[in-house]
Amino acid sequence: MRLTVLTPSFGKLSGAPAQRAADLGLELEHCTEGHPKSGQGLIEAIARAEAVLVGLDSVTADVISACPRLRVIAKHGAGVDNIDLTAAAEAGITVVSTPGANAGAVADLTLGLMLMGARRVQEAEASLRAGRWEVFSGTELAGRQLGILGFGRIGRAVAQRAAAFGMRIAAYDPFVPEEAIGEAGAQPLSLEEAVATSDFLSLHLPGGGGPLLTPELLATMPRGAALINAARGGLVDEAALAEALHAGRLSFAALDAFSSEPPAADHPLLSAPRLIATPHIGAYSDIANANMGTWAVEDVVRVLSDEEPRFPVR
Repeated sequence: MRLTVLTPSFGKLSGAPAQRAADLGLELEHCTEGHPKSGQGLIEAIARAEAVLVGLDSVTADVISACPRLRVIAKHGAGVDNIDLTAAAEAGITVVSTPGANAGAVADLTLGLMLMGARRVQEAEASLRAGRWEVFSGTELAGRQLGILGFGRIGRAVAQRAAAFGMRIAAYDPFVPEEAIGEAGAQPLSLEEAVATSDFLSLHLPGGGGPLLTPELLATMPRGAALINAARGGLVDEAALAEALHAGRLSFAALDAFSSEPPAADHPLLSAPRLIATPHIGAYSDIANANMGTWAVEDVVRVLSDEEPRFPVR
């Protein structure tokens, strides 16, 4: 059994995935140059593969049709918006992912970004390094409403952490029943209600289908509110967000994801004030890296052994 590994993040912070593959008799073929791959470059890398582990590689219907030996596509992560699931199903290819493997890591980063913005850590550090000793008044989290858009594993992990800071939790998720949101200790709200009433807004929904936060919806955020996006850049109309920051309508925005990665040097958000930006590092922790690689390897072996995988994508 052989697995073609396309993502350079596989086993980057942990030796556990490679060791697990060896224990299961799975040979690893690394083909990580030029990641993420797409089109002909991706086809050439996996044309004869039975199993492939992808990161942000674009697995389109054309790619799938050109790889007739492919039996399983494993996503090194949870989001599968870069894989044509319909084409995979029609070709009889099983798609697996690792939901929850990076939930703690992304939730930790989300709270870190929230605290950085609320307490103006970035501004204060820059001031100190410039030789000044200034006062930077910030906002405490206790008593503020955190609106979580997307109440899956990551959204719930964020809610648990935020509740420990004394925040009021509200949530919107089109795929989770309101009863389940309430039972988890959050107030279920519509998308419009969550955006219009939250002091902090955190995004944890899958991408695809255009911006969730349109210019019109962004305009309803309370003045002085903050936006944190550690999910997908395409969820936000970035030009409208840059305009809101320049106009001073938001206290800050913290982004770990952009619609195009890396963003162009002249991207409007990179020159916006009160922006905290990180290069999509949410899933990059030691524990998450070990979980994602190990769980993916195990499911690949299950599929190649004609067994039911643990985390199939339906």
